Amino acid sequence: MIEQAEKERNNLRYKYILIGALILLGLIIFKFTRPYMSGFLGAATLYVIVSGQQRFLTQKWRLRKSLSALLIVLEVLFFILIPLTGLTLLVIDTFSGITFDPQVILDDVSAFILSIEERLGFNLFTPENLSGLPKLGTNLLQVVGNSVYSFVINIIVILFVLYYMLFSNDEFEKSIREILPFKEENKQILGEETHLIIQANAIGIPLMAIIQGFFAYLGYLIFGVESPLLYAILTAFSTILPLVGTMIVWVPISISLLLGGDYVNGIGLAIYGLIIVGGVDNVARFLLQKKLADIHPLITVFGVLIGIPMFGFWGIIFGPLLLSLFILFFNMYRHEYVKGSKAEPRVTTRMKARKVSIPGYKPVKNKKKKADVPKNA
Repeated sequence: MIEQAEKERNNLRYKYILIGALILLGLIIFKFTRPYMSGFLGAATLYVIVSGQQRFLTQKWRLRKSLSALLIVLEVLFFILIPLTGLTLLVIDTFSGITFDPQVILDDVSAFILSIEERLGFNLFTPENLSGLPKLGTNLLQVVGNSVYSFVINIIVILFVLYYMLFSNDEFEKSIREILPFKEENKQILGEETHLIIQANAIGIPLMAIIQGFFAYLGYLIFGVESPLLYAILTAFSTILPLVGTMIVWVPISISLLLGGDYVNGIGLAIYGLIIVGGVDNVARFLLQKKLADIHPLITVFGVLIGIPMFGFWGIIFGPLLLSLFILFFNMYRHEYVKGSKAEPRVTTRMKARKVSIPGYKPVKNKKKKADVPKNA
């Protein structure tokens, strides 16, 4: 009896030593692989989206796993990563070729502010306050330029990691399910919710950017804005910015037209941006939420704020994704271990969760007790 108790204590001690070693090594590995963390997250995100294709190619077409994984990686490269990289480099290259005199901009802005102050009868700004405005664009350009190296390296990491995840998809998914500390029902819910969250962020956010960028491009053409394609791309990227959104692009352009004396196009673009671009944002989000998961907007807003400092450009997608998963785990913990908690182990709407189809998972339906209804009702 004593020997058995001693053996159990030793096993428990070895268990904690092993957990401590794993945590220590994990922190060391994380410290030196953090610059490439966007690549690992990107590979995991794309895996969730394309894993169904891997099963189709290996089970229906009987292709070897290595060949099917290679085909899917090439598909991701040519249809997702290369176009995304091209757009990013186009914006950076165009900005690097722009030359402007900060003093001219400052003089124009000061004259515009002075005319407003004369009409209002009090001072809004001073030239000293405005002197820092031209520096903002330069600093932003430096940040974007410094992110190019990380962006390209993480694309290479995505391709390599995605290939091996697809090649070992069955073992990979089995190992993930084994270490999850939930009962089987909640493991299924986690699979459904993760799939929906990734769809909403990795598909919904780029679609919103493309839609708003297209309508903004039409507006820039109509109102005679120079380099309309460049500004349309910037507008598309700005859709993920919290609070300000696309206004950060078309409002300064409208003001610049007004400063240049083009009042018709300046006012017209401001009205177009407010009604058309802003209206498209509301309509498109409503339609996408009907097709994809309905995630609370605050998760996207704060997810972007968290993700951009952590992952740079990739934080646009991974920030909301990580925050959504955090809230999901928090709700699952409350549902599983907190007695009397009314929390549901979900982040997305239940209606969408019932409709999702994930290989290896059976959708979990909510069990509701039917109310007693009289037979003659």
